[in-house]
Amino acid sequence: MDISDPISLQIKAFLGLVVTCALSACASGETIAPGIAVSTPDVAANQAAYVADLSGAYMLRPTDVISVTVYREEDLSLSDVTIGPDGDIAMPLLGAVAAAGQTAEQLAGQIEAQLNARFLRNADVAVNVVNYASHRVTVEGAVQTPGVYTFLPGTRLSGAIAMAEGPTRVAAREEIAVFRETPEGIAIAKFDYGAMQAGTMLDPMLAPGDRVVIGTDGLSQFWQDLLRTLPAFALFTNVNI
Repeated sequence: MDISDPISLQIKAFLGLVVTCALSACASGETIAPGIAVSTPDVAANQAAYVADLSGAYMLRPTDVISVTVYREEDLSLSDVTIGPDGDIAMPLLGAVAAAGQTAEQLAGQIEAQLNARFLRNADVAVNVVNYASHRVTVEGAVQTPGVYTFLPGTRLSGAIAMAEGPTRVAAREEIAVFRETPEGIAIAKFDYGAMQAGTMLDPMLAPGDRVVIGTDGLSQFWQDLLRTLPAFALFTNVNI
């Protein structure tokens, strides 16, 4: 191929542009080095309550959908039952049974005990989670598809951003705020998307009800000011957001 040919020169210029862009991207982002990712929360960014691992067995929550199988007793079994806002499910013969706050195994044991005490001998019960409907996260700000998403236990903050199809071109990736309800009020922690990708900052597990906001100049002035001053506003209550 004659490199003086106009088409060849265009191809050469295009390849040079691709290489330049790739090098620029690498230079502007954090270097991803082999090794163990950081799993320690950054206290200065108000991440103290965030963890890198699931903690123990899963506790059932209101709106979760479960199945209750009473072996050899098809009429007493439930294929899909939603845990109500009060934390109860309605069981044949037993009526309201407290489910929220227990593991599936604990709930199965409770139902077995109640059935054995009043109706059956040696009841054998299994409880399984059909849908983790309580696990919803809101993702807004500078992402491709803002919205409310259902996630599985163990999903990380980066997973929530991926469900929203990633940050936009204008996103301030170092300004990610996670709002989480706590007994004391609404807590806000700040994260850096690039640092999370590089493994130099904790990529935390999501909690049901989390709200993720990625910064951008397109946000309202309130959000811009809030994100830029975090963690000064690390914990607050009675604020209309």
